[in-house]
Amino acid sequence: MDSLQKQDLRRPKIHGAVQASPYQPPTLASLQRLLWVRQAATLNHIDEVWPSLFLGDAYAARDKSKLIQLGITHVVNAAAGRVLVHCAMGVSRSATLVLAFLMICENMTLVEAIQTVQAHRNICPNSGFLRQLQVLDNRLGRETGRF
Repeated sequence: MDSLQKQDLRRPKIHGAVQASPYQPPTLASLQRLLWVRQAATLNHIDEVWPSLFLGDAYAARDKSKLIQLGITHVVNAAAGRVLVHCAMGVSRSATLVLAFLMICENMTLVEAIQTVQAHRNICPNSGFLRQLQVLDNRLGRETGRF
């Protein structure tokens, strides 16, 4: 697929935050603190964490009437349309996929992606997934010239 086709498939950037200082990649400990500072809230089976992007659990993925009600057309699919990304609990594996998507496709830093998703759903990627997201954050930062 040539670069023009790839560009056509990408959604337009929705955010345009300007940072005052250069981005510093976070440590694993600071990422874990970021994930634990959110106040306790009830854990829903499904939440919209970005326009037309849902994060949920296996129960939500099996609830066909709820998926239809929300207008979800795909489950864990990169096609255009409303997408539900789920795993068993909707807090670690699927959250990691959503964070990586926001970082790659919406040009967010890892911290911005975590803050965006946590504004709508409690997530807690495990340490292994956080390390992988750190690697991605560093790579994207170098490629985009953020640092």
